[in-house]
Amino acid sequence: MPITEHPFYGSWGYQTTGYFAPTARYGEPEDFMYLVDHLHRHGIGVILDWVPSHFPADEHGLGYFDGTYLYEHADPKQGFHPEWNSIIFNYGRNEVRDFLGSSALFWLDKYHIDGLRLDAVASMLYLDYGRKPGEWIPNIHGGNENLEAVSFLRDLNAAIYRDYPDVQTIAEESTAWPSVSRPVYLSGLGFGMKWNMGWMHDTLTYFSDDPIFRKYHQNRLTFSIWYAFSENFMLPLSHDEVVYGKRSLIEKMPGDLWRQCANLRLLYGYMWGHPGKKLLFMGDEFGQRLEWQHEESLQWHLLQYAEHQGLQRWVQDINRLYKNEAALHELDFSINGFEWIDFNDAEQSIISFLRKGKQSQEQVLVICNCTPLPRFNYSVGVPQGGYWHELLNSDAAVYGGSGQGNLGGVEAQPLPIQGRRHTLQLTLPPLAVLFLKRGQ
Repeated sequence: MPITEHPFYGSWGYQTTGYFAPTARYGEPEDFMYLVDHLHRHGIGVILDWVPSHFPADEHGLGYFDGTYLYEHADPKQGFHPEWNSIIFNYGRNEVRDFLGSSALFWLDKYHIDGLRLDAVASMLYLDYGRKPGEWIPNIHGGNENLEAVSFLRDLNAAIYRDYPDVQTIAEESTAWPSVSRPVYLSGLGFGMKWNMGWMHDTLTYFSDDPIFRKYHQNRLTFSIWYAFSENFMLPLSHDEVVYGKRSLIEKMPGDLWRQCANLRLLYGYMWGHPGKKLLFMGDEFGQRLEWQHEESLQWHLLQYAEHQGLQRWVQDINRLYKNEAALHELDFSINGFEWIDFNDAEQSIISFLRKGKQSQEQVLVICNCTPLPRFNYSVGVPQGGYWHELLNSDAAVYGGSGQGNLGGVEAQPLPIQGRRHTLQLTLPPLAVLFLKRGQ
């Protein structure tokens, strides 16, 4: 949630009136400073949701600030946002650019924030965003690109990475705008990362299907790899996916409670194995059943049930695996960090791939069985012989699974398959993901 002052609590903070301090609803700026420092002492970074895309029209805010259109455009075709009933900044004014830039840098400097996620970047980039023909004014070249906003974003990112090279800026940008996360000197927008909205939509659609139909939609799992390295992507399962009738993540999963939990563990395992950084909204790590409500607590009472305890433990363990295994994170943004084993077994709804680190011996095999049928003696090609340890198995009983697996690992046989010289004969548990690594 954005943490600057906002007049309407139901906006979740996205219609901001204060740009240099947290909302007074939760305390003083010094309290927030203490919180950030406390989290840092425990190895936890803090990324804020920063909103330079629009602001509310409340009289005590920035709108018509000095009796003139100071921060916004006078023409509503440029200065009013029809979807959000809010006001758009005039990014062509140096004073406005400096004001917003000062706000961003203030959070990094005074509050020691580790990163900024910029909300609704697409609404900044396109002059016709949310508008019908005739409701917007083209740029000087006749196009729909907001050239002033592009210039502002590039200058902002250049300044942030110049003065704070260890932080990240992340764009919530949902279109095919090129080079969002490429450096400014390469004509990019200069962000550190971009949300992968295509992956999110395809993945949630796939896992919402009954497993009997998944064989017809295998491409929803595999298509994202075609563009996975065109940007520095973050894989988001955010608040936007669990509100306004979309249902919580566990409620999106088909079947009874056991299958819902198994599907969710499988989804998270696939997500953690897929290239890109991970974002999971609060409550999803233990299977919050209700949609998120900003005025209510999470459903912590669900942790009295074994199914939800198992899901929480699974998220803990894949987080630990992601941190400890270089192959899962070192080359997240490079094609050199990924290699398909097999993406063609749509009939059985199985995919398998390798994640690779910078060192040749750093390789982790990921296999997803997306049906409730266990597969016995399933052959998977691997590049090396020897013993492959089963690092994690989402069907383990400790996670609430059925307890099927490979008894800790499998010896690779010298039988060529799938273009590799060795074969693993595996038991693939139902609705489960396996992580394996060759022993040293």
